[in-house]
Amino acid sequence: MQIPHLGTVVKAADLGWYHSAPIPVAVLGGGPCLIAVDGYDDDPVQEDFHAAIRNFLTLDHSALAVAASSIYAYYRDVTDDVLAVGGAERHVEISGPEDVLAHVQLGNEPMVVRDSYGDQRVYVSVECECAWEPEHGLQIVFRDGATVTKVGPYDGHLTNSAAYANDKLDGVVYHRSR
Repeated sequence: MQIPHLGTVVKAADLGWYHSAPIPVAVLGGGPCLIAVDGYDDDPVQEDFHAAIRNFLTLDHSALAVAASSIYAYYRDVTDDVLAVGGAERHVEISGPEDVLAHVQLGNEPMVVRDSYGDQRVYVSVECECAWEPEHGLQIVFRDGATVTKVGPYDGHLTNSAAYANDKLDGVVYHRSR
């Protein structure tokens, strides 16, 4: 099967979604990524997927730099919690938002999926590893593949309003859960 901007994709029979061949993704450092696409076959507006993929593939590092302050807020909250329980040996010192991305290993298997519960937009979700939270990592979500609209621990949700069942969180990039 062909999906615009990805070329030939293969369906993972056990998972039900498609994977691209490895392609470079500039916003994730330029290395090869396998882009997964979920829910494409039955979607009535597949062009939304095409647009999100096209947008995502044209992004550069500046898209992440814009989100650095939100990622840093997540780091600070985790660090404060770790230090509050005496976990100094797990503490990672990060000087500020301008340094936080140096402590993130960006994922290489972005998932493109429509939000079936909330705003019905197509999102690209990237699961990353980060030095300050090895258990839950970091999730970075791009609405329409163009703009970072959610960061925080990997929970699989595409928006904070969906994650917390709270419409007041619509548009909130990072939300502390406690």
